[in-house]
Amino acid sequence: MGRLIRLPMQRRAGSQPPTPPRAVIVSASVGAGHDAVAEELAARLEEAGVAVDRHDFLDLLPGPAGRVLVGSYHRMLERAPWTWKLLYGGMDNQRMMSMQATLFTLLAGRRMRSVIPADTRIVVSTYPLSSQVLGRLRKRGRVETPVHTYLTDFSVHQLWASPDVDAHLAVNPVPAAQARAAGCAGVSVVTPLVDRRFTPTTDRLRHAARARLGLPQDARLALLVGGSWGAGEIERTVGDIEAADPGITCVVVCGRNEALRERLLAAGVRHAYGWVDDMPSLMHASDVLVQNAGGMTVQEAVASGLPVVTYRSIPGHGLTNAAALDEAGVARWVRSHGELADALAQAVRSSRSSAVASPSGADSVQLLLETSGLSHLAEVRALALAANAAAAAAAAVPFGPVAEMESVR
Repeated sequence: MGRLIRLPMQRRAGSQPPTPPRAVIVSASVGAGHDAVAEELAARLEEAGVAVDRHDFLDLLPGPAGRVLVGSYHRMLERAPWTWKLLYGGMDNQRMMSMQATLFTLLAGRRMRSVIPADTRIVVSTYPLSSQVLGRLRKRGRVETPVHTYLTDFSVHQLWASPDVDAHLAVNPVPAAQARAAGCAGVSVVTPLVDRRFTPTTDRLRHAARARLGLPQDARLALLVGGSWGAGEIERTVGDIEAADPGITCVVVCGRNEALRERLLAAGVRHAYGWVDDMPSLMHASDVLVQNAGGMTVQEAVASGLPVVTYRSIPGHGLTNAAALDEAGVARWVRSHGELADALAQAVRSSRSSAVASPSGADSVQLLLETSGLSHLAEVRALALAANAAAAAAAAVPFGPVAEMESVR
């Protein structure tokens, strides 16, 4: 006798499809990393059948307070980096963070509650101040849904450590250990959430990306980044790299810092870009990433199999991220110009090898679905991921066509 096959019942006339579960994600347009993680998380939750509401924490603050906050931070990094270092260090204690949490809960608490409907099943914060506010609301019973914090930094400052947030997702055992030491609850190590266009580089991809972007095929390319603001000592870094190894060609992404781009072009740097939409191609084309902040770009480089060197770190989180990345073996921290030539040579050699380390950890979306009582969606997603992986392996084709890069938005 054949196996019993259960067919879905026909939908009755006038019946409505089931309402999808809701997730609320709160990030902040401070730089680009917090939003990049939120965007990728939202896309993957939606693939799993979850309706996602995204909110910018800066918009939840009253009047111009959000713009003032991010503007002050930007000016500190741009004009007086040492002030950010002092402030960042001064806030790294529980007393100061308790005061910050109280202040920002007064400013944004009411609006934060209003953007989390009663039917919300998942709440995720990718920004430390929104985590502080959500933690306070959780403690007071004003938010009933468990709150998760996705730690976008590789080092964990007290800014991130709200004791009343239910769970924390870290992208490596090093920040996970720091999170536990800072008093964070429910810490799990997860694989980084990066755009799927960041795939391991191959010789074929490298050749195609260089041809598409007009970069020399036979050069050794160092990709320099300073985040979306082009922050840090980028011009000095270019000079140091050229002095350490005259055979390396610098490719610089200045983000929205058009003044920096113009200065570099005037100084003879041929490959200086503003805001780019095709970072995957730039990473496929390059031999080493040189960065100064330890943000999302590092995770994208790891996914691309691109070696990372940290040099001339920006103060505050740039320095603490540099130390954590170095400890984890993710990015070598070059502390002096004398170490630079050796670090670049080692990175270029490793970029030509075929070995790409796969990050370990749980799948962020699977973990969120399972801990939110949505295991049925987690099972469907797991089957879909397995099917996609099998299809990709069977096809055995390299990364497909990439959109042309827009050098300046």
